[in-house]
Amino acid sequence: MKVTVLVPTYRRPDDLARCLSALLRQERTPDQIVVVARADDEATHACLAEHVTPRVLNVEVATVEEPGQVAALNRGLEAATGDVVAITDDDAAPHADWVARIAAHFEADERLGALGGRDWVHEDGRVLDGERTLVGRVQPTGRIIGNHHLGVGEAREVDLLKGANMSYRREAIGELRFDRRLRGTGAQTHNDMAFSMSVKHAGWKLVYDPRVAVDHFPAPRPGEDPRNAQTLASMRNAAYNFHLILRSHLSPLHREAAWWWWALIGTRVYPGLLHTGLGAVRAGSPSVAFARWRAVRGGAREARRAIA
Repeated sequence: MKVTVLVPTYRRPDDLARCLSALLRQERTPDQIVVVARADDEATHACLAEHVTPRVLNVEVATVEEPGQVAALNRGLEAATGDVVAITDDDAAPHADWVARIAAHFEADERLGALGGRDWVHEDGRVLDGERTLVGRVQPTGRIIGNHHLGVGEAREVDLLKGANMSYRREAIGELRFDRRLRGTGAQTHNDMAFSMSVKHAGWKLVYDPRVAVDHFPAPRPGEDPRNAQTLASMRNAAYNFHLILRSHLSPLHREAAWWWWALIGTRVYPGLLHTGLGAVRAGSPSVAFARWRAVRGGAREARRAIA
């Protein structure tokens, strides 16, 4: 079984160098590494020219003209030749047994379509070291339980995976590509959720194993949706993407349950009326809280119209 590692990158040469070094240290050498880069990204091309990994391993540079993570990932899928495509971010460093564990999972279970694992998040000089057993689930209300960065325990089936650490059987991908309907000028938020749920919807197993691990050093995102600095436009786009995905994969009954749960309750990220009120009290600024609410609900309504 051949394993391709796919790494989309954009103007983060130091992060990419760390990722490439981690791939060089793999116990099981990846059969192919595809780095997707913009043609005009001089810093990335300089890193690839100087780094030792492309001189030792089979590294292919796939260039893309169109901006955005969705376009980069789709370009990478076109270039990948492996039986399994293991996707990670340029700001992640896979553990030394990452490729070996991925290959072992897919070799052991022919119904396994996709595999995810823990990303150990490094933030402000420390590692987020909580423990959660509930990971990667869609609840009947449409609420998403992520926790991929905190998962512990044995390998188990899940509903969705996280983009920093997810692998797919080529047969399960087929003609599927990352969803170009998703909005955003940089990282089209929730593209990993959409892709993994599509594989599950096609009848394949999705498994999460926390031992299939990477270290993750979250870096700033380009475009209108920079990490930890959301604008109202990025919130609207993210909410649109989120609700478009839910409406694409939930049954009609669960669609309506999700619509009302998110409208009335929601979360701190996508606030409904309840969390909007709580946010206004906490921040002491009702105008800001209600501006966020309008952006989120605006995106949700647009998704509802797109998939009636």
